[in-house]
Amino acid sequence: MKIHDLSPSAGSRKKRKRVGIGPGSGHGKTSCRGHKGQKSRAGGGPRPGFEGGQMPLHRRLPKRGFTNIFKKKYDIINIKDLIRFAPNSTLDTVSLEEAGIINSKRDGIKLLGNGEISFPVLITVNKVSRAAKEKILAAGGKVEVV
Repeated sequence: MKIHDLSPSAGSRKKRKRVGIGPGSGHGKTSCRGHKGQKSRAGGGPRPGFEGGQMPLHRRLPKRGFTNIFKKKYDIINIKDLIRFAPNSTLDTVSLEEAGIINSKRDGIKLLGNGEISFPVLITVNKVSRAAKEKILAAGGKVEVV
């Protein structure tokens, strides 16, 4: 067998339908679109979601709730994230961003109390949970809320 003897299996390749190439092709004149009507025109056909005049699903469903567009989005950090820093270090937005813990594109930082800490740190955040504040103070550290 040579490379020029190879061919695809019978029925695995189908020729594309060539429309609008004359009456002898069987696909001439109206090019398989029928006569007149919305679907025969260029760009014709209903828009997405159109249900033939029936009330569409997106209008049948009730509206629920409300989205506050002024809601603040905080970067969340936990006590366990502070273990990588040296004792008595001062932590703020810049140092936390350099360490890769937060993304500064949000509205602030919130410190939560998941984890344990055994050394003191001075941390400046926008919000802090009661548990996190107690753990930092118990370790001899300080929390500043701005």
